[in-house]
Amino acid sequence: MSELSQAMADLREDDIKAAIKEKCSAGVSGAEILGECQAGLAEVGERFEKGEYFISELMYAGEIMKDIMKDIGPLLGDSAGDAGDKQPVVMGTVKGDIHDIGKDVVTLMLRGAGYAVVDLGVDVPAAKFAEAVEEHNPIMVGMSVFLTTCCKAIEQTVEAIKSTGLRDKLSIMIGGAAASDFVAQRTGCDCYGATAVDAVTLTEGVAGT
Repeated sequence: MSELSQAMADLREDDIKAAIKEKCSAGVSGAEILGECQAGLAEVGERFEKGEYFISELMYAGEIMKDIMKDIGPLLGDSAGDAGDKQPVVMGTVKGDIHDIGKDVVTLMLRGAGYAVVDLGVDVPAAKFAEAVEEHNPIMVGMSVFLTTCCKAIEQTVEAIKSTGLRDKLSIMIGGAAASDFVAQRTGCDCYGATAVDAVTLTEGVAGT
């Protein structure tokens, strides 16, 4: 693991900034810098899975990656589509549910991994998910559901997405306290992500990266 990747894994923000500045001065490409940061982010995810990091560390890592993208965005140039702006992912908390912490963490992690995330917010009607699918042509739609009383909204959203004619071109993922593999199967979704790291892994699998 490179010095920059290690600093990212350890969440040493000052060292990350110093390493990026040094690499920029040395003429290292933005894509290479981003790759090293993403390698460190992957280690953050592994530490979370092991119980060494918690939600707060995931959120911090996501914020660091947002700042990194601002700094090196101009260096990415024509490679931005490959390195820092992967196929879109649509995220939202389903209709009737206003919980956003889990969704926000997943959004941060996905953006940190290089995906363009369309965050629809909370209490999102099925029709709004469908509109976003038509507009952005995502590879993944992620629905957060914290309240069991809102599980019906998942089915309604899946049906709305089917009505766009684009259902076969994307995967639908659910997560949150009321979600499970069983709920995913029952409501017509493709997968269930128990953690933010799972959500990134599942999206990477769909993207083939």
